[in-house]
Amino acid sequence: MTSPALILFSSFLCHVAIAGRTCPKPEILPFATVVPLKTFYDPGEQIVYSCQPGYVSQGGMRRFTCPLTGMWPVNTLKCTPRVCPFAGILEHGAVRYTTFEYPNTISFACNTGFYLNGTNSVKCTEEGKWSQELPVCAPVTCPPPPVPKFATLSVYNPSAGNNSVYQDTAVFECLPQHAMFGNNTIACTAHGNWTKLPECREVKCPFPSRPDNGFVNYPAKQALHYKDKATYGCHDAHVLDGPEEVECTELGNWSATPSCKASCKLSVKKATVLYQGERVQLQEKFKNGMLHGDKVSFFCKNKEKKCSYTEEAQCIDGTIEIPKCFKEHSSFAFWKTDASDVKPC
Repeated sequence: MTSPALILFSSFLCHVAIAGRTCPKPEILPFATVVPLKTFYDPGEQIVYSCQPGYVSQGGMRRFTCPLTGMWPVNTLKCTPRVCPFAGILEHGAVRYTTFEYPNTISFACNTGFYLNGTNSVKCTEEGKWSQELPVCAPVTCPPPPVPKFATLSVYNPSAGNNSVYQDTAVFECLPQHAMFGNNTIACTAHGNWTKLPECREVKCPFPSRPDNGFVNYPAKQALHYKDKATYGCHDAHVLDGPEEVECTELGNWSATPSCKASCKLSVKKATVLYQGERVQLQEKFKNGMLHGDKVSFFCKNKEKKCSYTEEAQCIDGTIEIPKCFKEHSSFAFWKTDASDVKPC
């Protein structure tokens, strides 16, 4: 028969062995909570792992009981963030993001010419939904363009009903007798307004003066305005230096001031010259004189090298300088060779 003292001593040892096998503080898993969370647990006590708001596990919560061994079972719980619906495409814009998982935030931006209709950023919530409705990129529009004073709208094709969108253009024309200062074409900007309007101003030009030895014709009006034209001409033996037709410019002056230049009388009676690349007889080609601006090349002799070269002369308003090296060939000196017949140097 076992003595009562032995039984009591055995019970004490068993209690001590069991009391030494408490479970330690459970492992802390990412994005998970433990209830209840204590420093140690007695055998038979239960704990529950669950994912934090915004995170889910495939197997749901985990419930564990502290065993007599004092060692918690292996915990394979993994809490992963909720994923919000795909939002990586924004027409006419761009989405900036890393992932669509909780608790990330994504932001939006529109291309030039479009504006953000809605919020510029949203956050993936604990429920796996976006915090706000996703925005869209709407086109920037400009109202019909204002028409400058003394101008008309010549080209305007709005793309959005009566309004225009970014980079649409409008073209203006000034009324007669008015000149345009600035660009005749304006554009709808990315800010919803038009580029700078041109200005139409009435422009007058003075009556053109008659050139010496010539004439000028212009419209028979009380005043001459922008784009009006005048034509010039010269009397006999004179050449027009400048355009035949001139125009009143936006600066209130004429595009040119032509003049009449006199022809040149030639002191040389006989010579072979080069005119526009051809040999001609001076006395025949220019029997009525050389016109202003005409050029000829005279033949000259290089006595040392016994060869010929040419020097140019030009008629400038009734004056022409004959090259000093040129010697007019005399018909009496028949034994001498004319410079034009000598081989070139």
